Amino acid sequence: MGKYFGTSGIREVFNKKLTPELALKVGKALGTYLDGGTVVIGKDTRTSGDVIKSAVISGLLSTGVDVIDIGLSPTPLTGFAIKLYGADAGVTITASHNPPEYNGIKVWQANGMAYTPEMENELEAIMDSGNFKKAPWNEIGTLRKADPREDYIKEALKFVEIRNPYTVVVDSGNGAGSIVSPYLQRELSNRVISLNSHPSGFFVRELEPNAKSLSALAKTVRVMKADVGIAHDGDADRIGVVDDEGNFVEYEVMLSLIAGYMLRKFGKGKIVTTVDAGLALDDYVRPLGGEVIRTRVGDVAVAEELAKHGGVFGGEPSGTWIIPQWNLTPDGIFAGALVLEMIDRLGPLSELAKEVPRYVTLRAKIPCPNEKKAKAMGIIAREALKTFDYDRLIDIDGIRIENSDWWILFRPSGTEPIMRITLEAHTEEKAKELMEKAERLVKKAISEA
Repeated sequence: MGKYFGTSGIREVFNKKLTPELALKVGKALGTYLDGGTVVIGKDTRTSGDVIKSAVISGLLSTGVDVIDIGLSPTPLTGFAIKLYGADAGVTITASHNPPEYNGIKVWQANGMAYTPEMENELEAIMDSGNFKKAPWNEIGTLRKADPREDYIKEALKFVEIRNPYTVVVDSGNGAGSIVSPYLQRELSNRVISLNSHPSGFFVRELEPNAKSLSALAKTVRVMKADVGIAHDGDADRIGVVDDEGNFVEYEVMLSLIAGYMLRKFGKGKIVTTVDAGLALDDYVRPLGGEVIRTRVGDVAVAEELAKHGGVFGGEPSGTWIIPQWNLTPDGIFAGALVLEMIDRLGPLSELAKEVPRYVTLRAKIPCPNEKKAKAMGIIAREALKTFDYDRLIDIDGIRIENSDWWILFRPSGTEPIMRITLEAHTEEKAKELMEKAERLVKKAISEA
């Protein structure tokens, strides 16, 4: 993690750490780094979006970079627009699933992949040096507006095809997905019921699409006798799914199902996921010719591995999916269309979900000041050996210890002052026992750090 950039771009409370002044610096630094060319910029529905976006645009234009402003735009649409307009980079003003007082800046490469930590470090170095390119008055960048929504839907329909219409409830969480996701589902010839799909920065529900936040979606699916419920976070780079019986389909189960479907669709190959993904994915995709590769948490790490290995599909157990045949930008909207195609080909989601092996997964968040994270992780790595009897340690991103029956991941959050514990075991009893030990270990490590 850098000085400004975390695991998913810059993400801070508006007008505290994320100020218009900082946004201006980011724009100037990116323009200096690119040294010309064109940048696409879009924002989610947060109230501070225009403030931050305008500042980034000013910085870019001042360095002589041209800007295409696509206005209110989910992250997937920004990624698509970069390629559509042949731009050199893209910027999304979003804090994804964070609460409304947060906002953020995420930068994308020409191929739709997020900027790597190395690229972000270069931007930070330029920001701190203050050595920005300054275009003379007659060479400043030009600004134009564009709306790529129609092109996005038209292209998506070339990739996804369903033979029968379905009833779909779309819960966009008042985020930027509101202006694309329900429309794509309608163009697929589905009957669409929209929920929380009026764009507003005063979000009605918690933005992370999980079982708790999607209770209204689950109820609507049951009442309307719908075939599926599709939900998104603030910038629609994620997907949450409710099945035909009105049950939230756990992230891990959905990840396994869609990875399996992609193997059926494109043939055997590599599936990329992160160190916090469970064993169900491996068990489910192996018979379908899938080989699972794990990498560090964050969509850029998944995208990099997909590009490196020519993978079939990449996803995180947070509902963040990357479909490389479509784009290297995480795309919850296109993912929603794929889920419908899978249901159309393979049957109801409630039945499909039964095929995925279930293990007990527990998660915990423990408050940890950012400045203590590094030292605490060192103590955790040292003490884990004494506390747990494990066969294997993976330290790509945090510390993952595992044996044949369970695994535990200790990892500092890249976006919040917390330490995360994720674990999986075959029984609830074992999972609880492991979590008690893990929480004790982490709290002790933080107090000693």
